[in-house]
Amino acid sequence: MAYSSCRLSKDCPVSVTGNGNGCCDSGDDVWDEMCAEVQEDAEAEPLVGMFYAELVLSRPSLEAALAAHLAAKLCIPGALPQGTLRDLLAVRDRDPACAKMVHCFLYNKGFLALQAHRAAHALWSEGRTAAALLLQSRASEVFGVDIHPGARIGGGIMLDHATGVVIGETAVVGDDVSILHAVTLGGTRKVSGDRHPKVGDGVLIGAGPSVLGNVRIGDGAKIGAGAVVLRDVPCGTTGRSRRHSGGRKTSQVSPWNRGGPIT
Repeated sequence: MAYSSCRLSKDCPVSVTGNGNGCCDSGDDVWDEMCAEVQEDAEAEPLVGMFYAELVLSRPSLEAALAAHLAAKLCIPGALPQGTLRDLLAVRDRDPACAKMVHCFLYNKGFLALQAHRAAHALWSEGRTAAALLLQSRASEVFGVDIHPGARIGGGIMLDHATGVVIGETAVVGDDVSILHAVTLGGTRKVSGDRHPKVGDGVLIGAGPSVLGNVRIGDGAKIGAGAVVLRDVPCGTTGRSRRHSGGRKTSQVSPWNRGGPIT
């Protein structure tokens, strides 16, 4: 794969020759689509051409590109998360602001913070505690997302905007979950051991809720913006806050949404 060393212009776009380094005809549909998106962007805006060439087109695969991209951001060489593909597709399919997968890959800090967590969790699971905490600390500083490396997170996750997301050590998040910004999956500081929420598959958590303690959020449930959830939320229902006369907020369940679709 050859790139021109001249200053890019409309007459000098980045070209992809597809000579076996991964782009164009790699056999990986997602990676090929990303490379095609890069080519389209580079031809439309030469300013980003060399940037894309370095971060995407010069890499042999999605995994290699992500490892290099994360390592550069976090200043920790060798960070290689697994399970990236479903997360990338989740953002493309659920976020209307994501016009191209390559934009998510390069600029979406929720996606990048999640991949950093996946790498940290792999280290944690191998007993490499110090390395896991180092990676978690750097990700928290860089992305503003604090996920303990012990937290177990499924596939197909979208962290939308992501700023201020906090997920505790014993939290479990199922598959195909969407989480907006300023969400806390935390403990109550009253107990030790298994003390964080368990979130089922297909759950939507809006902006700003605090889900506290070892509570269970059932499959397909929704947690409304600003809710404080201290008890279980059944499958297919909505947990939301309601202000009582005393000014306290508690988690409520809306029966009208039982069994409703995630939108």
